[in-house]
Amino acid sequence: MTAPFGVVTVTYSSGDYLHNFLRTLGDASVHTPPVVIADNGSDDGAPEKAAAEYDNVTLVHTGGNIGYGAAMNRGVAELDPDIEFVVIANPDVEWSPGSLDELLAAAQRWPRAASLGPLVTELDGSVYPSARAVPNLISGTGHAVLGAVWPNNPWTQAYRDDDPAGVERPVGWLSGSCLLVRRSAFDSVDGFDSRYFMFMEDVDLGDRFGRAGWLNVYVPGARVLHAKSHSVSRHPEKMIPAHHASAYRFNADRNPGPLRAPLRLALRAGLAVRSKIAVAAALREQRRAG
Repeated sequence: MTAPFGVVTVTYSSGDYLHNFLRTLGDASVHTPPVVIADNGSDDGAPEKAAAEYDNVTLVHTGGNIGYGAAMNRGVAELDPDIEFVVIANPDVEWSPGSLDELLAAAQRWPRAASLGPLVTELDGSVYPSARAVPNLISGTGHAVLGAVWPNNPWTQAYRDDDPAGVERPVGWLSGSCLLVRRSAFDSVDGFDSRYFMFMEDVDLGDRFGRAGWLNVYVPGARVLHAKSHSVSRHPEKMIPAHHASAYRFNADRNPGPLRAPLRLALRAGLAVRSKIAVAAALREQRRAG
């Protein structure tokens, strides 16, 4: 039986995470889907090993570290265009039994859903807030400035769109760590915006789905574990500025034109200062821990 979906993941020296990703994928669905690994320049041999071990795995070398969104687009393009759904996931995801079949069932319940995302847990068992509202300048700034020191501030609460009851529902956007996307919707918005090298590409995608009339649906009945490779904590001097650059791009794109140029300038300056402060704090913590 041909699988109604394909799976795409992006690797960059993902090691054992990729092994666990593929090992648990077999229990996530009654189907055996085609899997595309879009590799951004791994040097650990893990993608090659996976392609050799699994008959349903195709390895695509992107030619270098071209960023998450661009690599994901390259991987999706490798799938048969007749495949109706695409699973987009980080290689550090581990699948719960039946999780993908539950997302597929939800897609039938929500025919206008462009993306559907599961409940995401972390290694300590806590639930990651993967279903969120699309930030605007006010809520985004409030969350960025106060989120770390006042976690329950109203802007962070609105941004995270928390629902302790775990109700299946439309949300603003879903974490790109694990998504089931409708191929027709993904193609209609031209996939991920490759200008985002890392971070915020999932916020941007969810927002563009919504603007195009599609839904993003949170499906807590499906569960995955996001093991996290913690590359941000290992390389804060690179990851934190990349995060802030993506935040600027997202907000600048939504506030275009000459009349809003002063707003964009202030936003750029503020994010630059915040990035430097965050990098310095992360490096101090890194030195203390080391």
